[in-house]
Amino acid sequence: MNSLRNVLLSLLLLASGSVQAQAQSCATEPWWLWSLFTEHFIQDDGRVVDASTPQLHSSSEGQSYAMFFALLANDPATFERLWRWTVSNLAGGDISQNLPAWFWGKHSDGSWVVLDSNSAADADLWFVYSLLEAGQRWQRQDYLDDAKRLLDNMEQREFAQMPGLGRMLLPGVNGFVQADQLWVLNPSYLPLPVLRRIQRAAPHGPWAEVTGALPRLLREGSPHGFAPDWLGYRAVAPQQGMFVESNLRGGQGSYDAIRTYLWAGLTAAADPAAADILRSLNGMVRAVAVTGMPPEKVNIAQGSTEGIGPFGFSAALLPYLQASGKPWLAEIQQRRVLSELKASVTPERVKKAQPPYYDFVLSLFALGWSEQQFSFRPDGGIDLKWEKKCSQGATSSP
Repeated sequence: MNSLRNVLLSLLLLASGSVQAQAQSCATEPWWLWSLFTEHFIQDDGRVVDASTPQLHSSSEGQSYAMFFALLANDPATFERLWRWTVSNLAGGDISQNLPAWFWGKHSDGSWVVLDSNSAADADLWFVYSLLEAGQRWQRQDYLDDAKRLLDNMEQREFAQMPGLGRMLLPGVNGFVQADQLWVLNPSYLPLPVLRRIQRAAPHGPWAEVTGALPRLLREGSPHGFAPDWLGYRAVAPQQGMFVESNLRGGQGSYDAIRTYLWAGLTAAADPAAADILRSLNGMVRAVAVTGMPPEKVNIAQGSTEGIGPFGFSAALLPYLQASGKPWLAEIQQRRVLSELKASVTPERVKKAQPPYYDFVLSLFALGWSEQQFSFRPDGGIDLKWEKKCSQGATSSP
């Protein structure tokens, strides 16, 4: 009996040692950008705070981006807090019935509430993506279940059938289906790697139609090689439509559109649509080559530019310029990003204001990629730096 007990004890000790050894092998050095982001933007309860508005607001975008960055940093505890705060405060505690509200903050009466209950489809995409990848890697079935619930909700409420284009993802539930068979789209809400991954997760859904339409959307919607913030699509026949200038922001490319170049650069070169998309967006390469800096605004119809964008714009263009075969232009942008980002978190600057939220998140995407914290595969899966240290790194599920 004693010998059996000793054998069992030995097996338990070996198993414990194996788990500890694996955990140690998966330990990674803290990602400096994630440490800065958590310090300046994430509350203990999991709320991402953007202090650039009087409402000191939180958005579904901010929550979803932060969850993706937590995955890159192998920080499951923060990921959990971010998601639980999102479900409780933006989705009324039920992600199967409610899409996350896009805008939450301080009301004029002093209460903290949802200020705009409309959804934001780009945030919903990043939520689903991060839940799928984190659920698989960290063995959290509840995340996989939540991803499916949210995905089902999106497919029922955020899509419209467009003649000649198929089923397309709208920017949100309300306000984007207009009179006279006109729909409003946002190209920056359609990151191709994320769409590819979700297409694999829901092969019978409308996602293949979205990925199939994206190259055309960017080709026809960017006549001078510049992405628009917003783009209209109008039916002209029962089975035909055309892209037109949106009535939102007057045919401008700026703070939304800058992400379109970022997603194009992050897309795996082997993706069958990658080269076509880069060709459609070649105006920004030409503009940066002339001035050395990204413009703040672009007139889409004329192809003219105005001003200089903040350092987040330079960050967003790092992968795009590398993918476009212009590494020297990317190096100029990277030097600017590192210099201005570090200056924004000096004690003197932080006493005056929170570091710029949008510049920061664009920098985490771009510098995370350039530092090889992550890269997307052609099928939308993701390779993570921290997994390379794991003795049995997980791989993406089908």
